[in-house]
Amino acid sequence: MYMSEIITEYIEHLEVEGGRSAHTAENYNLYLSRFIEFTNDIKVGDITPEVVRKYRLWLNRFKNSHDDELATITQSYHLIALRGFLNYLSKRGIESMSPEKIELPKTSRKQVTFLHYDEVERLLEQIETNNESGLRDRAIIELLFSSGLRVSELVNLNRDHINTKRHEFMVRGKGQKDRPVFISESASSHIKNYIDERKDNLPPLFLNYSRNNISNTSGDYKRLTARSIQRIINKYAKLADITKHVSPHTMRHSFATDLLMNGADIRSVQVMLGHSSISTTQVYTHVTDEHLREVHEKFHSDII
Repeated sequence: MYMSEIITEYIEHLEVEGGRSAHTAENYNLYLSRFIEFTNDIKVGDITPEVVRKYRLWLNRFKNSHDDELATITQSYHLIALRGFLNYLSKRGIESMSPEKIELPKTSRKQVTFLHYDEVERLLEQIETNNESGLRDRAIIELLFSSGLRVSELVNLNRDHINTKRHEFMVRGKGQKDRPVFISESASSHIKNYIDERKDNLPPLFLNYSRNNISNTSGDYKRLTARSIQRIINKYAKLADITKHVSPHTMRHSFATDLLMNGADIRSVQVMLGHSSISTTQVYTHVTDEHLREVHEKFHSDII
């Protein structure tokens, strides 16, 4: 059996049984297609550690259409996809290489960029809320910092998902897993102000008011995209003279860091972020080192 003959079944399995998003399935399809390209559509029974070794070397030297090399983490994603595919073959009783024989390259832990509370305040101070788009922008940034939502989760919100009175709602995150989201009274208030100001009855919580995004047939505004939210945040970060790169994910980092700096336990932060593994959440622990030093100096007894 050639690899190309079973790839489609595996990708469908990821979405249906695996609960992966369409975006993740699309990425896996790309990664595995590159393995097929490298091996000229190898038979699954002919996949060996030596083939994988040569493939890793090929990935390390690979350049895309822009002449950019693949980052180490991206190379890891290719190998994770291949390992997942081999695991699928094993479960179906199809003979091939054992997935455990694929070792992932070591990657350095990314430095987390986050905003301190005073920087978030400076960001918010730049937003003029005398129109719908300004009210929307204030609500977006308040919600991101208050909830730690992924930008993909935020853009898919509808107005009836939010309970501004209870300051909480449910969101479906990665792996189609639901989790509770709690937001501050301030975020709830600004979301309510934005919704109350709107004259439409459209479902999306956040709308794009650009003329280019108005439908020719109905005049309806379209839902904001992740890219649009990135542009909104960049705009106010520049106005606030914040030199560090600020993205929707920076706001998520800021949410988690703020919780940890104020004494939240890492398990609770893991749940609020929707991380399936505590190791993913532990990327934030090093940013609290300064806070730990303050705790040590304040509470540890000194020998006189």
